[in-house]
Amino acid sequence: MFKIAIVGRPNVGKSTLFNRLCRVRKSIVGDEPGITRDRIYGSIRGEHFSAEVLDTGGMIPDTHDIIPRGILNQVEKAVAESHLILMVVDGRAGITPLDEQLLPMLRRTGKPVWTVVNKIDAAGLEIHAAPFYAFGMDEVYPVSAEHGLGTSELVDAIAEKAEVHSPETEEQGMEADKDEIRIAVVGRPNVGKSSLVNRLLGFERSIVTDIPGTTRDSVDTLLVREGHRYRIIDTAGIRRKGKVALDRTEKVSVIMAQKSLERADIALLVLDAEEGVTKLDAGIGGQANESGCSVIVVYNKWDKVDKNLATLEEYTERVHRRMKYLAYAPIITVSALTGQRVSKLFAMIRDAKDARNVRIPTGTLNNLFVPDLAEKFKAHDPNHMLGIRYITQAKINPPTFVVFTSGRDRLHFSTERYLLNRLREQFGFYATPIRIHQRRKAK
Repeated sequence: MFKIAIVGRPNVGKSTLFNRLCRVRKSIVGDEPGITRDRIYGSIRGEHFSAEVLDTGGMIPDTHDIIPRGILNQVEKAVAESHLILMVVDGRAGITPLDEQLLPMLRRTGKPVWTVVNKIDAAGLEIHAAPFYAFGMDEVYPVSAEHGLGTSELVDAIAEKAEVHSPETEEQGMEADKDEIRIAVVGRPNVGKSSLVNRLLGFERSIVTDIPGTTRDSVDTLLVREGHRYRIIDTAGIRRKGKVALDRTEKVSVIMAQKSLERADIALLVLDAEEGVTKLDAGIGGQANESGCSVIVVYNKWDKVDKNLATLEEYTERVHRRMKYLAYAPIITVSALTGQRVSKLFAMIRDAKDARNVRIPTGTLNNLFVPDLAEKFKAHDPNHMLGIRYITQAKINPPTFVVFTSGRDRLHFSTERYLLNRLREQFGFYATPIRIHQRRKAK
């Protein structure tokens, strides 16, 4: 696929341009420099072209600080895999020494570089783009990423260039998206989410440090492995509400991490095996369950745990005690640092994806469960008969069932739990939550 890297110094509006081109708010935008750290992927699709867009962090050359150095490394990787580079500059600020410092680095790539002069927020201000022609780049485009001025001309130019490289149409791209398994890697800060993502991918995709909160955006990466397409979403560590009250950027990061659960099929809930299950872990597990994702509990840092024959059983019991609502979730112990058992996650993910798509015929459901449910309700209240008419599966992803009854009384929670357990006994639904709704009708 044709790929475009958006690069530039900090705070020139790269993420705003990325969101405008992709028509989705995927990168966090704010006045604070250095919000974007990892490279963020999005896509532009038209009738006759398809392109992938890479947002990057603000470049600061010749730095030795760990996070700016990591950002520069991410930018270099984005540029290396791209066919076109958009160098974004601030039209209101004019040419700065840092802009000029970046030019030799981009010219050495040998790839086409277009200058996008951002913050041209009104007609007649295009004159502010004139000094940037001195860069000698292939094209210069004055735009306002915030308001959309000039961006349609930029997209038209991208389309013309992308058609040569990418014959994929919008319809074909959407078909490919349907085949993806979307995996959100979630957990509290510093449990090793980014390290796990890098290990799954087999290369350094996300910046990893010991500093909590290093990852801010939700970072998507597409991986094709043994014929299967995985979209792995590295998310920011989710903190307690009080911890993010004063930090707008981090608050937005948490919201985006939560939204990642809504668009994912599978959630890898990463726990720190050294610290065990915390109250915050339990809260994040509850969010994953409520989102409808299939959930796999991943105990990371297993290589640092002193173990005996009962250790795994004890750790499993802790999860089930603190997160009873995730009793259906399988548990795996891994080490992202050494790679121990990480590759086994792919088979578990595929099994969970298959389970989400199981559809059970209505006849099978009624023959297996309606008599049992009636008996269960009668045992709970012998003086009142619940007329259970039938059961049907309303949808998949996640599997959702509707129980039609007569009368005004709801199913007792024990009856509902009994149905859940029987569904799992008969059909598995590996790692997958099951939703049950009741529809009541008067006799």
